[in-house]
Amino acid sequence: MTFQIWCAVAVILLVIYALVKRLETRMVLFVAGLVMCCIAGQPVAAFKAFIKGMTNPTLVPAICGAMGFAAVVTASRCDVHLVSALAAPLRKLGALLIPICTIITFLINIAIMSAAGTAATVGATFIPLMIRAGIRPAGAAAAVAGGTMCGLMLNPGCAHDIYIAQMAKMPLMSFIGWAAPYVVGLFLISCVGLSLVSIFKYKDHKMTQAEIDELAIEESASFKINPLKAIAPLVPMGILIVCSLWFPKSGIDVVTSMIIGVIFICLITMKNPGEMSKSFFKGLGSGYASVIGLIIAAGVFVAGLQATGAVGAFIEYLKHSNEVARWGASIGPFLMAMGTGSGESAIWAFNQAVTPAAESFGMTSHGLGLLAALAGQFGRTASPLAGCVIIVAGIAKVSPIEVSKRAFAGMFVATIVGALVLV
Repeated sequence: MTFQIWCAVAVILLVIYALVKRLETRMVLFVAGLVMCCIAGQPVAAFKAFIKGMTNPTLVPAICGAMGFAAVVTASRCDVHLVSALAAPLRKLGALLIPICTIITFLINIAIMSAAGTAATVGATFIPLMIRAGIRPAGAAAAVAGGTMCGLMLNPGCAHDIYIAQMAKMPLMSFIGWAAPYVVGLFLISCVGLSLVSIFKYKDHKMTQAEIDELAIEESASFKINPLKAIAPLVPMGILIVCSLWFPKSGIDVVTSMIIGVIFICLITMKNPGEMSKSFFKGLGSGYASVIGLIIAAGVFVAGLQATGAVGAFIEYLKHSNEVARWGASIGPFLMAMGTGSGESAIWAFNQAVTPAAESFGMTSHGLGLLAALAGQFGRTASPLAGCVIIVAGIAKVSPIEVSKRAFAGMFVATIVGALVLV
């Protein structure tokens, strides 16, 4: 290996250390990329990558539009109506509450997309409900946490879907249609694993009456569900599915469907449209700052790796060892996400640096890209440092470690199975 590649390896190790220490992800990736570009004598490459990420015409509108719609859903409390509508029939299911709540949280995550948002919205309703039904707090928290990932991969507004589909040169809805069986299947594996650990190892479904009395969970006030508000978070996804199946020439894209969703919410809530507009543009800006910002920073990091020759050398090595790609795209993002509480940096870095060359070592870019994205999601959900895990642990008043102990086995098994079936 050349001196520049050794420097790149050293920078990667420092990046992992910085992320484990919880330093700001975008700053770490940008600085690392800039340093590697300077080492390679190409400092301008970092800034070119920055500008390219800022103005990506495919990613920026779709992702920001989806985040704007999500902000309107939250501001209008339509997410609360959706969760309450799904929670109503669940009160007397016993041990089955654990997997069923995980599955329902997964379904809600399709509409809400944000893991932390899903955890807060669903957890506030489901965790007290489960505890009143006799599920121990740690088991209730783990059931909700286990459903806060993967669901967003079925939403056309998901940043990973948009990027992978673009990279694979597939229509977005075609990619989601291809990915859906894998996403659902691997999620169910993780759900079964989490449920088995919670039920058979920790006996979370056998809380005693004394424990229930000690927790003294108060019944929530009566809440009247508005069916129109409950379906509002699903409107853009429904529009895209209908148009892709029956009206492919309609020209309806992600941004258009999200704006139609906002208009629908304004009509059914009868709230001040100006307030909804403020929420939409605030969410749009937040999406640029958080999601697009991370993509930009990861792009600079990848530009640094490319400038040093590390990416080319790694891809050349993968041409002679497919197993390294298989486990690098699965175990790598999983462990990174577990250690940092966020799989996003590992997912974006891998999918920008390595996945575009998947065909050169006998794999498909959409298969390898989906594997990396799901592995990062599974690893994050198994981490006690993840925001969604901390949120549900706080609602249940338990340690995040207790939640992670119940989630880890299912998430890890799903990652291994994903590596075996996706590439």
